[in-house]
Amino acid sequence: MYDYDQKSIDIHTFIEIAKNIFQYSNESIIVTDAQNRILFVNPAFEIVTGYSAEEVIGKNPRVLRSGMHDKPFYEKMWNDIEQHGVWKGEIWNKRKDGELYLEWLTISVVKDRKGNVTNYVAVFSDITEHKRNIERLTRLALYDTLTKVPNRHLLEKRLESIIRMSKKHNQSFALLFLDLDRFKNINDTLGHRVGDMLLKETAQRLKSLLRKQDTIARFGGDEFVIILPSLKHIREAVYIAEKIVESLKRPFYVNHQEMYISTSIGISVYPFDGTDKETLIRMADRAMYQAKKNGRNQYVLYHDGMHHNGKQLFQLETALRKALDRREFELYYQPQLDVKTKQIRAVEALIRWNHPEKGFISPGMFIPLAEESGLITPISDWIMMQACEHLKQLQLRFPYVKMSMNISPIYFQQIDFIEKLQKTIESVNVNPRSIELELTESAVMPHAEKSVERLTMLKTMGISIAIDDFGTGFSSLSYLHRFPIDILKIDRSFIKQLSRYREDSAIVNAIIMMAHSLRIQVVAEGVEMEKQYQILEKQSCDFVQGYYVSKPLPISELYEFLDMWNHLYD
Repeated sequence: MYDYDQKSIDIHTFIEIAKNIFQYSNESIIVTDAQNRILFVNPAFEIVTGYSAEEVIGKNPRVLRSGMHDKPFYEKMWNDIEQHGVWKGEIWNKRKDGELYLEWLTISVVKDRKGNVTNYVAVFSDITEHKRNIERLTRLALYDTLTKVPNRHLLEKRLESIIRMSKKHNQSFALLFLDLDRFKNINDTLGHRVGDMLLKETAQRLKSLLRKQDTIARFGGDEFVIILPSLKHIREAVYIAEKIVESLKRPFYVNHQEMYISTSIGISVYPFDGTDKETLIRMADRAMYQAKKNGRNQYVLYHDGMHHNGKQLFQLETALRKALDRREFELYYQPQLDVKTKQIRAVEALIRWNHPEKGFISPGMFIPLAEESGLITPISDWIMMQACEHLKQLQLRFPYVKMSMNISPIYFQQIDFIEKLQKTIESVNVNPRSIELELTESAVMPHAEKSVERLTMLKTMGISIAIDDFGTGFSSLSYLHRFPIDILKIDRSFIKQLSRYREDSAIVNAIIMMAHSLRIQVVAEGVEMEKQYQILEKQSCDFVQGYYVSKPLPISELYEFLDMWNHLYD
């Protein structure tokens, strides 16, 4: 027990602390009496609203009302306050100069010992800019920044919805997969800027041919996908395909220069060629390649004879099954540079397949095949073990270096994924705090609740979580709050044109600012030029990765690189 003097000191100290909180808080504070007349406001309130304390004391807080909310909104607010003693939520209010702003508001009740209301305390923060950033990034997540049409992720979401509706109402729809013929030649001869302008013009021309209910999306590069819902007859899809082929034959004028392109189109039809989005896209893609083989500048309807491209795909899968036993896989490592300290903070493990006859085969070719055939599991097991063993060796000389590993969505969703990872870490005896796992949205979003639980377990183990290819397909940014994420990796497609286009620079800057506001670090992938690095450094990007720092290296060359780097920057 304290004596009376000690209690007095404690009360005095408490009052001083309360004064400091009120005076120096970054959040705006209003204190009213029981009749809701303003008694006090803090300096943060004056800064946000533009009203001085003298102008509002004695008035009702409704002086801030924006007119954006109706009477039932406020009735519900005060009903919650009376019933629960508190209300929290977003609300639009108005500054003294008339500008509207969005705030996150908490109103709580203060009562005396008898239970009578004596005061109301409102605490709020201006979240207008935060909301705008979310809207910008949401737009970025759903639409292609160059052509302004839906991106691949939004396409897939709409395709899922159309499949459900078509099944419910027993309807058909067509999917058209378009690839621009010889577009690479234009990029190579006239430059990427001209190529980008041509893609924008192409997207606009395609949109002009479609109905309001149709969807066009940029699938990637010079590929577009069009969904034609509610077909009465396949002739309707053929008619649109013919119109597209004819339309793209007409000359384009870019930078006062006349140029010509054409397109090859593959068509698949629900439910005859597939009943899920992956199958329908794959079948239309195969039909498109057949159109190219037939001489380009035409369309082809999918048929069963195209299935699996037969012998070639079978041979590659057979070779892939033997690759592990034959030790044909190898891990290369690409360093990540800490922009502030100029030290190498981590290396990303990248798998390479050195086929005895075909040479190096692109991961873009064999990883999807491994996922489709089920071989991704033993391959991922090998990657985890090999990367952990190399990390253990590396840290004997470079104890600060972390290991980053890409995790396939299929591998991540396996029931024993956590268990296998734990066993690998324990068997190699490596520090889990030195491990980062890179996941894409497709790994975590389909089973969000389960993913949250799994990611939380990984974080408990000390493992860091990175979201890879950020900016290319996220439909919602809510996962940034829901999931325990440490790092965002900005996709190289945004970095590529960073020094040339202001729009890409603004997008990258918005991502960095949003990530930092959520205490998430940022890695920029695909940094190849000093100008890109300088822009990223100015925008306070945390880490960079790409050929500007180093190409991916086999483990022996990685030791040499790290020794050289340390010698240069010590």
